[in-house]
Amino acid sequence: MMEINLPDVLAEVTTQFARYEQALTSNDVLVLDELFWNSPHTLRYGVGENLYGYDAIAAFRAGRPATGLEREVLRTVLTTFGRDFATANIEFRRSGESRIGRQSQSWVRTPEGWRVVAAHVSLLPPTP
Repeated sequence: MMEINLPDVLAEVTTQFARYEQALTSNDVLVLDELFWNSPHTLRYGVGENLYGYDAIAAFRAGRPATGLEREVLRTVLTTFGRDFATANIEFRRSGESRIGRQSQSWVRTPEGWRVVAAHVSLLPPTP
């Protein structure tokens, strides 16, 4: 039977996810690049882009504007499955926006540490 949310594994993923969130909102591209699996199999579906492979994701990060990245995390759900796989899901709202965003990530323990292997970001339609 697979063990869900082993305390030590959940603590590891929580730490890496917090690093990711801090790096995202401060545009720390080096940490963002570190936390994505360096593989052509990595993917990231963004609000306006579909990125296939680590190189495409890194190029996107390097070229995106470094302003307006602050956001309020409304809900976080981290779940670990055994010792080497986890999911991270959040709902967020960008500063000054009424739309709710969603971010999903799949994390895998690699020899280099925990890395995002797949990510998806989307925005819900505006609420009246």
